[in-house]
Amino acid sequence: MAHIRLPATSLALLLMATPGLAQELNALVWCDHTDPALIEPFEQKFGVKVNLKEYEGTAAGLAILDQSRPGDWDVLVIDAVDVARAVAAGHLAELPADKLPTADFFPELVMAENNTVDGKTYAVTEKFGYNTISYDKTKVDPADMADMASLTSGKYDGRIGIYDYYLPVLGLVALGQGVNTADITADTLPALKDPLMALRKASKQVAEVVAAQTALATGEVDIVVGGGEWLTAVLAAENPNLDWTIPKQGALRWAQSIGVVAGTSQPDLALEFVNYIVSPEGQAALATSSCYWGMPANAKAGAALSDEAKAVLRWDEQPEFLARAQLYPIPDAALDTAMQDLWTEMLNQ
Repeated sequence: MAHIRLPATSLALLLMATPGLAQELNALVWCDHTDPALIEPFEQKFGVKVNLKEYEGTAAGLAILDQSRPGDWDVLVIDAVDVARAVAAGHLAELPADKLPTADFFPELVMAENNTVDGKTYAVTEKFGYNTISYDKTKVDPADMADMASLTSGKYDGRIGIYDYYLPVLGLVALGQGVNTADITADTLPALKDPLMALRKASKQVAEVVAAQTALATGEVDIVVGGGEWLTAVLAAENPNLDWTIPKQGALRWAQSIGVVAGTSQPDLALEFVNYIVSPEGQAALATSSCYWGMPANAKAGAALSDEAKAVLRWDEQPEFLARAQLYPIPDAALDTAMQDLWTEMLNQ
């Protein structure tokens, strides 16, 4: 259905002048969207209240939508690889592609293969980052972090933490063996077993996000495999010794998208929110959110980031980093089971 679209300024005046109209916007989001520094400028501009419900995991988000009535939710943040799944379930509305600033994005982050279905746009990439190598640059030789082989050379035995998520870490192990993430199959997976076990033997722990972050910050470990800007950037102000890089073998790239929920009663305001999030100002605030940092998809966000933030995010290195990063492996059910079995075997070593 076509909707009359007002310019942002006209819509803002209309909302503020009409007490009963679109006073609230309801968004299903991840924790990085709950920072007042991100949300308050939009609320003030449009004179509305943005109600945020935080969820974790695509299954949980889709379950909330399944149990809701049309119009209960207006905006959805979702993992970019799961946009098609949300579209198939009827939860995302088509977006007017000509109203989105994707021409300003890093080309790799337009991600049409994820955000469009049958030629129609349903979401837009808002933030991305890397699963790669995080480290304390006062405890390790930063030059060593440019080569994954150094991790199992014996030099850092007992000083390594592994992020407890099988997809990106197995992807990194594959890259270390010269196997692209898209080429991980039932036939190539067995070749990853020995290097994965060697990495586990050299490591001190396998830990989820907070535990891995804490271990690096306290010096319990000096390296986290599978970390990245999302793990260390938020700690940079307190501990500037923490850094991250992409080794010559490459890294994994994650991305999250945002879209308008199908059935919203206020599609124009929802679209304004999406466009605010992917504007340079919104991108800078989202990138440096107090929950976790990440990279802005909009390349023009650099003008709104502080010099300190750009240094922490290694902003000037993004074109090179993007060229060396690959997407997560997307296994079918059988391969996913085999990958999880290999991961469990590694955990039990």
